[in-house]
Amino acid sequence: MMKPILVGAVIYDPKVSVIWDIIREFFDANGCPMDAVFYTNYELMVSALVQGHIEIAWNSPLAWLDAQRLSGNGCRAIAMRDTDQDRISYFVAKKASRFTGLQDLRGKTLAAGAKDSPQATLIPIGSMQKSGLEPARDFSVKRFDLLVGKHGDHIGGELEAFHCLEKGDADASTMLDLNWDSWTRDGTINPQQYAILAKTVPFDHCNFTVREDFSPGRERQWLDVLFSMRYEDPTHRKMMDMEGLKQWVPGRTSGYAALEDAVKRQKFFEGAHS
Repeated sequence: MMKPILVGAVIYDPKVSVIWDIIREFFDANGCPMDAVFYTNYELMVSALVQGHIEIAWNSPLAWLDAQRLSGNGCRAIAMRDTDQDRISYFVAKKASRFTGLQDLRGKTLAAGAKDSPQATLIPIGSMQKSGLEPARDFSVKRFDLLVGKHGDHIGGELEAFHCLEKGDADASTMLDLNWDSWTRDGTINPQQYAILAKTVPFDHCNFTVREDFSPGRERQWLDVLFSMRYEDPTHRKMMDMEGLKQWVPGRTSGYAALEDAVKRQKFFEGAHS
């Protein structure tokens, strides 16, 4: 009997176990047994990958950088969602503020997400640093450290940051483009009262990470099954809607430069973010 491929995932929401049950059943039915190993945070999962306890990790962008850091660049990104590519984070402000760019936040307060959120903290603050604005020196940060260890894979910190702006306790807040789109549709944000002040450069989000020594045959078999999932199939669509994608695509690493720059500027892995 073929040994199941062990894939790690972080439980950031109860739906994660449902998502992986659907994926596991599909893989088993297609002759590629796999099992999911759940973790409460990305640090534990990255350690498990590097130590060989799991073969594939469903990594956040920050976890991808951590895996490369701990393995001496000994990992590869093999697949991701179509929606993981070319994401953007927004700086949002009240229209009444009449801000026109990041320089208007000099001396102001920025509401951000959790300290380990690439999309709501690290990359936006990195953008401000590249514009010559340093936190604590040139602007203040109100951080919302919800579910630290989940790397911002939830709306908690971003939503609290927006509420902080809404109450007048901050001059701008940060959020992922997908959240702006969702919240302006459902009424959470009134686009007549709030505007996008600035945008980060495009960046990529999650990927499936393996070590360099992962069996090429096992990798090809796993990817063939993954890429065979179709949104048009109702049994796949439920999982894809919950996971936020229309198609699985090959992994790439060209979209992590902004995050890599941000963690270096902010000395994230040196513990300066605590």
